[in-house]
Amino acid sequence: MNEFYEKTKERLIRYAKIDTQSKSGTDAVPTTMKQFDLARMLRDEMEQIGVSDVWLDEDKCVVYGILPDNTGTDTARPIGFVAHMDTAPDASGTDVKPWVLENYDGSDIVLNAEKNIVMKPSEFPNLNMYIGQDLILTDGTTLLGGDDKASIASIMTMAEYYCAHPEIKHGKIALAFTPDEEVAGLARDLDLERFGSPVAYTLDGDHLGWYMDETFNASEAQITIHGVSVHTGTAKGIMKNAVDIAAAFMNALPAYEKPQYTEGREGFFHMISCNATCELAQLRLIVRDHSAVQFEIRENYLRMVTAELNEKYGEGTAELKIIPQYRSMKEVIDTVPYMIEDLKKAIRSCGIEPQTEAFRGGTDGSALSHRGLPCPNLSAGYENAHGRFEYVPIQSMEKNVEILLKLCAIYAEG
Repeated sequence: MNEFYEKTKERLIRYAKIDTQSKSGTDAVPTTMKQFDLARMLRDEMEQIGVSDVWLDEDKCVVYGILPDNTGTDTARPIGFVAHMDTAPDASGTDVKPWVLENYDGSDIVLNAEKNIVMKPSEFPNLNMYIGQDLILTDGTTLLGGDDKASIASIMTMAEYYCAHPEIKHGKIALAFTPDEEVAGLARDLDLERFGSPVAYTLDGDHLGWYMDETFNASEAQITIHGVSVHTGTAKGIMKNAVDIAAAFMNALPAYEKPQYTEGREGFFHMISCNATCELAQLRLIVRDHSAVQFEIRENYLRMVTAELNEKYGEGTAELKIIPQYRSMKEVIDTVPYMIEDLKKAIRSCGIEPQTEAFRGGTDGSALSHRGLPCPNLSAGYENAHGRFEYVPIQSMEKNVEILLKLCAIYAEG
């Protein structure tokens, strides 16, 4: 389907040039106003191609649209698709310069000759999966933004195809594009009533044909340690060094239950930051586990360590605040097994064998599922997200359009 190739290529290149990087550590909604630049573009584009009920929430930066049921029956099932507009703060998203390498031959890719930035299959072996395909790349100084603009390109191309071919029957299709996923926004401002579908799929992740119905359970822990500072010459029996107590807290965490030592379904504790003086130490860490039981054990372990420090150094020395972030979607998705069966059927019908694994992260769908919108995830097909070596095979976006059309056709059957 050559028209999908050209459409998705043009869209990703156009979307990638818009800086939509989100920002952590702020209560602003959205966290960066520049996300509205893409939101307004998508609103206008949906109106131009014929999507109905297009609306941009000018307060929350969420874009909505509907493709109405055209089957003339009452048996077609509604379906929805959600993708995020922001890009990660991990690498620059300013002045992105996407370019296309056609018919990749498996050799090293010079992204930037002037700065000697080269992407090598020896360092990024997944490149070998895309020999003979066409890659959208960066100039090696910014991320690309395929996470998650590759999915937006596929969803918009699907929507345009349906609008251009009203003779093709489909049920109600709800669309939404949200901000701040990369900084734990997790589609919190998506209005489910306005969205208009009881179920949905996110598109987010690497490797074409992969899907996810299980994510981490996740929380952030903030620890504040209060010390007592006096002159070192008269400190004995008086000084309480918050730096030392912070070190004791960190040393109490299991040495090998950290991201760099874990894989698969293994959970972890991960220190994000530690700012400490003798008087005050502030620590931030994240807790992750696929098992709800093990996740609760991890949170309780932090409570126990805090209590032990207070017992040793005095009540009120250490304060612990646990902030829930998201929960695994699995317990919700397991109640609607047809969603995964239909997705696998759609993937297979496009000549791809579906694959899955417990995702070592979270998606907007994790939070949405627990808000009452079951929302498993289909990969968007990008690679090396969040960094300067990100790339997107155009054929992956093209194939995702086909998968979405097949999935919508299955739902239209009732």
